[in-house]
Amino acid sequence: MTDIVDRATRSRMMSGIRSRNTRPEILLRSLLHRRGLRFRLDVRTLPGRPDIVLPRYRAAVFVHGCFWHGHTCPLFKWPQTRPEFWREKISRNRRHDLTAQAALVAQGWRVAVIWECALRGPRCHPEEVAQRLIDWLQEGGTAFEQRG
Repeated sequence: MTDIVDRATRSRMMSGIRSRNTRPEILLRSLLHRRGLRFRLDVRTLPGRPDIVLPRYRAAVFVHGCFWHGHTCPLFKWPQTRPEFWREKISRNRRHDLTAQAALVAQGWRVAVIWECALRGPRCHPEEVAQRLIDWLQEGGTAFEQRG
């Protein structure tokens, strides 16, 4: 199937997609802040540049978009246009995620991954996701992942 817009328009549309301050990220930050947690955003000195860093708990939180990180959920669908490009790009993103998470753990950080599908959709309960994350922070586990 061919794309319905020309290449320049598609490029402009894709470049408008943000990597920071996405809706799921803002929602999670708001829920954590309301519960009294304080954090730093997009710390460039840490591997993978985590979306949320909680220094008090030595924890790094990544809020992954299901499309960009290739999550196996209803929000992810392989694009029909240029499939080889997208398979390589999403595979590269997945490899980068694993490398960054391993580097953080090696430096003594705890790593949490919250998927977009856990915060979006009719069956989602973002407040529960935030509470599970807080419980994990207080328990002291090394890794946490929340799927939708």
